[in-house]
Amino acid sequence: MDLFCEKYNENMLAEKAFCRHPKEYCKFRTACIIHFTDGEDSSSDFEDVSIEEDSMLRLQFDKGNGLLPAIVQDFETKEVLMVAYINELAWEKTLKTGKAYYWSRSRNKLWLKGETSGHQQIVKKILVDCDDDTVVFQVEQLGGAACHTGHRSCFFRKISDGKLEIIDKPVFDPAEVYKK
Repeated sequence: MDLFCEKYNENMLAEKAFCRHPKEYCKFRTACIIHFTDGEDSSSDFEDVSIEEDSMLRLQFDKGNGLLPAIVQDFETKEVLMVAYINELAWEKTLKTGKAYYWSRSRNKLWLKGETSGHQQIVKKILVDCDDDTVVFQVEQLGGAACHTGHRSCFFRKISDGKLEIIDKPVFDPAEVYKK
C-alpha cells in the first residue's frame, strides 16, 4: 500500500515510509497520512511495542470492565496532558496507526484524539504498568493543546485556599475550533 505525504508531495510504500523531518513543523501534519515516529528512519519505540504486542503483551481489559486508563504525557517534557480510557479496539488502532485512539465514556464510542480539532497525538512511546492494566502514552501533541477547553493540558487548574485556580492560558478558542 502507498502512503502520501502532502508536505513533500510524494508517495511511499507503507512498510518503507517515514517522516523525513519529524521534529520540523509541518502544516499538513494532521492531514498527512505519513505519521511515523521518533527519528530519521522507520525504527521507533512505537514499532517495537507493536511487534511485542502480537507475540506476548495482552492488556488486562477485563479488570476495568473493558476500559483501562491511559495517562498521556508530552514525549519530550513529560508533562501530563490528559487521562483518558482505552478499550481493546482503541488499543489495537493506536498500535496499528501510531495515533492515539481512546474510548469516550460520555459518547460511548471510539475516538481519534484530534479528529475534530486537528490536535492529534502521535504516539512516540508506550509504557505498560506491572499489572498490565494501565498505560502511559508519551506523545507528540500536534496543535499545542490536548484539552478540549483549549488548554495545553487538561490539568490547567490547581487547588488554592480551597478553590480552583486557573494556572494556564488557553492555546485556542474551543468555540471557534469546535463550531458548537
